[in-house]
Amino acid sequence: MRWDVVGLVLGWTIRLIALPLLVVFAYSASIESEGVEYAAKTYITPALLSLVLGQSLVSLARNSDASSRVRDREAFASVALGWIPVVAVGALPYWLGGMFNGPFEMFSGTASVWDGLSGLLYSWFESMSGFTTTGATVIDISTSPVCSAFTVVDDCIGSQSNSLILWRSITQWVGGMGVIMLGLLILSRVLGGGMSLARAELTGPSLSRLGPTLQWTASRLWLIYVVLTVLEFGMLHFLGGLGMFDAVNYSLTTLPSGGFGTSDEGIMGFESARVEVILIVFMLLTCINFSLLHLMLAGRGKEAWKDEELRTYLLILLVAWLAMSFNLYRFGTSEGGLVPMEALRHALFQSISISSTGYSSADFATWPVFSQFILLMLMVVGASAGSTGGGLKVMRIRIAFELAKREVVKIIQPRRVVAIRFNQQIIEERKIWIVLGMLSSWMVLATASILTISFLEPSLELTDVLSISVSLLGNTGPALGAFGPTATWAALSEPSMVIATLLMWLGRLELLTVLVLLHPRTWSGTD
Repeated sequence: MRWDVVGLVLGWTIRLIALPLLVVFAYSASIESEGVEYAAKTYITPALLSLVLGQSLVSLARNSDASSRVRDREAFASVALGWIPVVAVGALPYWLGGMFNGPFEMFSGTASVWDGLSGLLYSWFESMSGFTTTGATVIDISTSPVCSAFTVVDDCIGSQSNSLILWRSITQWVGGMGVIMLGLLILSRVLGGGMSLARAELTGPSLSRLGPTLQWTASRLWLIYVVLTVLEFGMLHFLGGLGMFDAVNYSLTTLPSGGFGTSDEGIMGFESARVEVILIVFMLLTCINFSLLHLMLAGRGKEAWKDEELRTYLLILLVAWLAMSFNLYRFGTSEGGLVPMEALRHALFQSISISSTGYSSADFATWPVFSQFILLMLMVVGASAGSTGGGLKVMRIRIAFELAKREVVKIIQPRRVVAIRFNQQIIEERKIWIVLGMLSSWMVLATASILTISFLEPSLELTDVLSISVSLLGNTGPALGAFGPTATWAALSEPSMVIATLLMWLGRLELLTVLVLLHPRTWSGTD
């Protein structure tokens, strides 16, 4: 392992976090009533920490051989380890800014040392949920001093500082594109090895160049990401009628498939079909491979439509939407019946959202078991490879299905050679094994997490434990049962929260990137 190379990658990544921190500092200092002192203690400290730590790592690696390339070994280590300091720095504004009990509350005597340590854990959870675009939150009257200071709080999230809400949204927007885009756009020029970084974060046959160089590809994908974010903001503000603050935050959390909201009620609080339609369009775009979005914008829509993963994903959505719509219309919810248009509207919104942002237009925890089971399956399947959506990815499910078909054919006709094709191209056996490794690792880890959480949380129901594990590994956000769209995750015990952050990390890096670090050969030798 060449630690100078890893240090350079980590240094660049950590140093870049200072920029959004300074942006939020400027917003807080100029807009919020708390003043410059609050903005400085909340955002300048983590910004300076990221600059100093990042620059130190870059300086230590400055004398390394610039001609060396980031090999797979360094790429996997950099991508997996890079999230830890980034999440740690991102947690500090919550801890220092009073969202959770922190050092200032401890010094003033309003919180004990244990409360401060618990606040640090809550901050870590919120930051990990943000950067991994999971969207689960622990902002609750039982965890936040901002809310617990009052007898009755109707909106705990809405009671927080606007700058902290904005920081939550920015963490998701930055985390949506991930370390891979930083690697392709910046590090491939500094060290080379952008494709190694890409493979480290996108396991399997899911990345292809759109142009002559990887840097060109990364810049074009970032441009699409930014343009769609601005476009959604404009539509939410001018067409949807949302205020400036809400429009900014929801556009920042939709494109990365994040799901953080500006209030406890989230999308349900708007009660606007127009807002939901706008969100449906952009959530659907986030679930499509960004390479296909590039083809569509380039006027090659017919070529994009030929993509088998896209057609499979849309078919899954169509079937899920119609099935849930009929189920909701036929049996209603535990709160009452639904008219046909309401059933169609909420089923469509939730079928797309559950593999994307995790927004909720209705409390699906009250839906019939059949509809909830469909939502659970959509959590597992997820969105398209190369998108910002979560889950196992439709492409991997499709390849596994084709592999099962091949094995059945080989049992019937042992001598027949059957190649697995995807988009009219034969998939190499090596890539098929990568997909199988990903799927089997996911199943083993999901089983282990279900057993662990059920042991740590004996009061939870089976639905709760099962959906928690699937939601965390798929970076979905809301779960079912007691952890549905109207609840927070604050009811989890401290050990369970630690496990939850680990699962979010594993899910965001699609398991294999992290599991590679556990192999002894990763750390031995320099070859």
